[in-house]
Amino acid sequence: MYLNHIVEAIGNTPLVKLNKVTDGIRGTVLAKVEYFNPGNSVKDRMAVKMIEDAEKAGLLKPGGTIIEGTSGNTGMGLALAAISKGYRCIFTMSDKQGQEKRDILKAVGAEIIICPTDVTPDDPRSYYSVARKLNAEIPNSFYPNQYDNLSNTAAHYQQTGPELWVQTNGHITHLACGVGTGGTICGTSKYLKEQNAQLVTVGIDTYGSVFKKYKETGIFDQNEIYPYKTEGIGEDILPKNVDFDQIDLFIKVADRDGALMTRRLAKEEGLFVGWSCGSAVFGALEYAREHLQEDDTMVVILPDHGTRYLAKIYNDDWMRAQGWL
Repeated sequence: MYLNHIVEAIGNTPLVKLNKVTDGIRGTVLAKVEYFNPGNSVKDRMAVKMIEDAEKAGLLKPGGTIIEGTSGNTGMGLALAAISKGYRCIFTMSDKQGQEKRDILKAVGAEIIICPTDVTPDDPRSYYSVARKLNAEIPNSFYPNQYDNLSNTAAHYQQTGPELWVQTNGHITHLACGVGTGGTICGTSKYLKEQNAQLVTVGIDTYGSVFKKYKETGIFDQNEIYPYKTEGIGEDILPKNVDFDQIDLFIKVADRDGALMTRRLAKEEGLFVGWSCGSAVFGALEYAREHLQEDDTMVVILPDHGTRYLAKIYNDDWMRAQGWL
């Protein structure tokens, strides 16, 4: 048996028990290891879904150009889909993203435009604005807009949620996941809550992001927004894919805590994962220490692979420069 293209290998990623970092915690904590997707991240799932749905809707035609703002992983998924279907890719990225992510995207044929991080989302220099501008200027181009494109959530409702239900034999009681665009956590949570209305969904946010306060107060507080180093979670906007009804609570995790837990996952669990994975586990365990019971099963989604972060959190010199080692 063989696959006609690498994108057919997306999904059915393994569920792995965490053993050492969970010391002292009641219940079972499992990791959904999404770097087994061909693009090494959870974003492969929704990237292909957005492209296929755009084709069906007539929004993306043969020979077209895919233009997207990405922190790296969505771009990789889109690039793999583009290779299989013959599209050109142009991606905008903020300058806080690591060089590895830029190089990986170039390796699969994408064109990269780097934009400043420390600007508002509506600033013409932001990676959101530059992507929209290119979409308006380039004929036969498609801007998936992973933040507001509900195909993002649908991919996880159709794939990730059902996978977890089957893999846990319906015993999952808690879901923990980083929140960026919101598609992964909300699509997965929606499916699982339909199977078990008592499921608790924990969103992992970062300091400098608006999600936690908005969930708790309904207030979009500009004072919550400031630059942070963690890549892939948190936002200074409210994406349409973030359905706050699907997320029971948020826990904020500091850059340092997420980075150090990421390194622990590699050394203690053999999981060579990305920065937001460490953040997700750190926040999940903070919740679990207080709330998890012996019979509970918590699943933490680990979105990507450590190769994206070799020059940063896996680099001792960089970590020391941050004051974290």
